[in-house]
Amino acid sequence: MNTMYLRKELLQPRLYQELIYAKCKERNCLIVLPTGLGKTIIAMMIADYRLNKYGGKVLMLAPTKPLVLQHAETFRKFFNLPPEKIVALTGEVSPSERVKAWNRAKVIIATPQTVENDLLTGKINLEDVVLVIFDEAHRAVGNYAYVYIAREYLNQAKNPHVIGLTASPGSSQEKILEVLRNLGIEHIEYRSENSPDVKPYVQGIKFEWIKVELPGLYKEVRKLLRDMLRDSLKPLAEAGLIESASADLPKKEILRAGQIINEETAKGNHDLRKLLLFHAMALKLHHAIELLETQGLSALRVYLKKLYEEAKTGSTRASKELFLDRRMKKALALLIQAKELGIDHPKMEVLKELVKEQLSKKENSKIIVFTNYRETARKVVEELTKEGIKAKRFVGQATKENDRGMSQREQKLILDSFARGEFNVLVATSVGEEGLDVPEVDLVVFYEPVPSAIRSVQRRGRTGRQKPGRVVILIAQGTRDEAYYWSSKHKERQMRETIRMVSQAIKREKQLSLESYVKKDTEKEMEREEKEERKGEREGVKVVVDSRELRSEVVKRLKTLGVKIEVKTLDVGDYIISDEVAIERKSANDFIQSIIDGRLFDQVKRLKDSYPRPVVIVEGQLYGIRNVHPNAIRGAIASIVIDFGVPIIFSSNPEETANYIFFMARREQEERRREVRVRGEKKALTLAERQRLIVESLPHVSATLAKRLLKHFGSVERVFTASVPELMKVEGIGEKIAREIRRVITSPYTED
Repeated sequence: MNTMYLRKELLQPRLYQELIYAKCKERNCLIVLPTGLGKTIIAMMIADYRLNKYGGKVLMLAPTKPLVLQHAETFRKFFNLPPEKIVALTGEVSPSERVKAWNRAKVIIATPQTVENDLLTGKINLEDVVLVIFDEAHRAVGNYAYVYIAREYLNQAKNPHVIGLTASPGSSQEKILEVLRNLGIEHIEYRSENSPDVKPYVQGIKFEWIKVELPGLYKEVRKLLRDMLRDSLKPLAEAGLIESASADLPKKEILRAGQIINEETAKGNHDLRKLLLFHAMALKLHHAIELLETQGLSALRVYLKKLYEEAKTGSTRASKELFLDRRMKKALALLIQAKELGIDHPKMEVLKELVKEQLSKKENSKIIVFTNYRETARKVVEELTKEGIKAKRFVGQATKENDRGMSQREQKLILDSFARGEFNVLVATSVGEEGLDVPEVDLVVFYEPVPSAIRSVQRRGRTGRQKPGRVVILIAQGTRDEAYYWSSKHKERQMRETIRMVSQAIKREKQLSLESYVKKDTEKEMEREEKEERKGEREGVKVVVDSRELRSEVVKRLKTLGVKIEVKTLDVGDYIISDEVAIERKSANDFIQSIIDGRLFDQVKRLKDSYPRPVVIVEGQLYGIRNVHPNAIRGAIASIVIDFGVPIIFSSNPEETANYIFFMARREQEERRREVRVRGEKKALTLAERQRLIVESLPHVSATLAKRLLKHFGSVERVFTASVPELMKVEGIGEKIAREIRRVITSPYTED
């Protein structure tokens, strides 16, 4: 292989990387390899091979901005290309800049949403992309952008090749098969840390599990809350909405019960409505127990204080009921007692001892503490600071309640400062911060067992000094902590077995006779020709789409139907299909929300004022999703249809919505020959638009005809002074229309 791009001198691929590369350079592969074992290296080797063989471009997709930037850095380091040929594209780069970057680049690393948007708006095409690498490929399910991009890529590219990278493709066979189908994968390369070719490179880390005994006071509060939870669940269990009234019932079961109650109430079955109170109480108690077990007494005290305020003001009936219970009063008294005694979560004391012990052994130690909760992270930093230990918190970008997230810049500054040793303890939440590397750390503590994070720390190759010293996991005995630990063990075993079965299933499919392959190819060819034909037929169908609608599946479906999409920020409507018809699409949830906050009628009025024939499409199941009485919904629908005269179409999913829009657009544009024009915009009209509007006001003159008249006569004045024979020279105007136009222009004006 003549290596033009990859700097082989900087890279010594490991045996398993060479083997996977050889298997995947010519066929669409899913590479399943544990975190930290160099999936990106294999992807770069394949990229190098494809670029040498076909030229063109390589596109690598990664779900988050930090990951995109990280991959771009890796490519710049190992690829012999000028920096402007390796570009990172995220939503922060403006659309026009993205197009320029795309055109000049050889290697593009991007977030999927960015590429999806640019594909939908027709700013880019994938014709000369010779390889797409899907990082975290297990996300290629449902409506995720990967699915649409893969479909478009396999349709558009001259030499398509797909590589998926993941550490865990999912534990169910259906999920893995869905990922494979969506990405067009034909082969899986799977390695675990126990695979013979991987084993020499994996230095498994020994874990210490420290079991923490909960103090008596804790157990007492926990027992009171669990008893109350069981009592709240009993009525739901008796109604057959949940399996049992066990205090260990998963939260999703309780949420599902609430959904059923709402659906049934909407159908007019009001017997279940009284269960909503028990349902709300159960959810609050479930959350309280979770806080107690994972975050401690002070976190629970803050939450119960909030519920107490709700009860006092009477704003929430469920909270009021909970505080009428003597057990809740007793739990509150115990919490106050705990505060006076200075008891919080026993894990905190263990953690402080571990950190102090490490720092006494080595003064400039680097320590990372992982926790699931921001509040716990805040508390850990606070407690360590009290002890005179330098600690900082590291959280995600999202802002939650009164807790501001961290920008990427802030995250980077903190990690750099940690690497330089400016503070000793980094307290990180949601380790799912994909791409947070844990280099040269002396101690790692997991405040709760977080399976995914434990796995990523577990594998540190023998390269460099990448092995963290000591890893400690804290478990509160007899709580969910133990359950989480065992469930993660079970999941990993299940995944291995499932991948083995799926791989065999793919191999069996591969052994189809040659005849069926030929047949498939012929069918594909016919399908492609048919598609081209259909596209040709619909060359004219165009829809103007509101930019906020780009996130919906509807736009992708329209694109698949061959519709030309033009994206604008619309003041009125979501889809404009002609100068007369605008469509407002509302998901069932949004429809109900707009009834509640009063937006609905204002939107419909503006729609009606701007377009002569507006349409509202309501998508999804309307009844039973929110606590809104069905009659209120029916009343709103009746008002839109009767008072405003706007028709409503009910659609069950985005695909059906797209089909409605497509057929309406085709009728307007192909049969009625209407032009697509946006109305109701606040911006001033151009002179040409104003001239066209004046001419359009004449009888039987459409937007297209107005253009023709102005082109023929050259000015509005000449159109208005033209005689009947002169008007008849314009295509589309017969004697009848010409006489009608003259009549309107020349008849004396009399008051109605």
